[in-house]
Amino acid sequence: MPDNPPRSSPFWAPHVHADRRPALLARGRIVAALRAWFAAQGFIEVETGALQVSPGNETHLHAFATTLAAPDGTRSPLYLRTSPEFACKKLLAAGEQRIVEFAKVFRNRERGALHAPEFTLVEWYRTGESYRMLMDDCSALLALAAEAAGTREFSFRGRTADPFGAAERLTVAEAFAKFAGIDLLATLPGGEPDRERLANAAQAAGIRIAADDRWSDIFSRILVERVESELGIGRATMLDEYPSVQAALARPARDPRVAERFELYVCGVELANGFGELTDATEQRRRLEAEMAEKQRIYCERYPIDEDFLAAVAAMPQACGIALGLDRLVMLATGASRIDQVLWNPMAGG
Repeated sequence: MPDNPPRSSPFWAPHVHADRRPALLARGRIVAALRAWFAAQGFIEVETGALQVSPGNETHLHAFATTLAAPDGTRSPLYLRTSPEFACKKLLAAGEQRIVEFAKVFRNRERGALHAPEFTLVEWYRTGESYRMLMDDCSALLALAAEAAGTREFSFRGRTADPFGAAERLTVAEAFAKFAGIDLLATLPGGEPDRERLANAAQAAGIRIAADDRWSDIFSRILVERVESELGIGRATMLDEYPSVQAALARPARDPRVAERFELYVCGVELANGFGELTDATEQRRRLEAEMAEKQRIYCERYPIDEDFLAAVAAMPQACGIALGLDRLVMLATGASRIDQVLWNPMAGG
């Protein structure tokens, strides 16, 4: 009978920790630099609860569920948040104008070089300002992280980018045309997705699709297979104006087929996701219910709608907000190849 393969040493083994420690110390310097920058910009650092009645309502995000047992014996379901977004927007409704949170968040079914079940988002909001201000914020934070880590270059698996250079700004439609040869907006006549038109364009570009793929499935496959790896090479890319049907929490742009949503890419890695926030509670409910119907179709599960959140949306001022993956930022600044290399206490079994 063959021997069992040797087990790798735990993260707390002194020789393993010694190898990881430079990146962890850099993480601490980066966090300190970011906190100082937000404070200088007039942001209030907040701490919202990790346990929520709804973890978020995005189709492809999966939560950890638990049960609250009250002293009288009654029990009710709760979830570990997938982001602090719902709670932070309630604070905007309460009157806060600039807030930031360094939030521990939890996502199930996510494990790999760029994913961990527990990780940290830096999430911040500005009221009364354009979502494009968040792009300027991102550029400032990339430079700060590089300075704190003592590097002039971000890197990930052979790809590099200058964290001090001016970022490229590219719309999703431009990226699809440039890297896949697909006219994305032509598949959104009147803002409604035309599945057959996108399927035909994808097949013509050599992208395999399944018979039961919907427009959103095909969109995601094109993005992953042809576009993402080309972004943030040499310099950061702000991928702007996502289709409205791919932006459930964002308000429409001047062209209603697209939304005020962008993602930050560096070295082919998606680093941040920002919005001009939707403040129409009726429309927000419709979108969240559509997301949960899609989750039910694909995964046979759904999460509750947070009614308190919808009430807060109706009371919110105009605002913009963004979530940036702190662990990924540290990875890029230190040249790490896996997220567990920059976590102080990575989960075993990865």
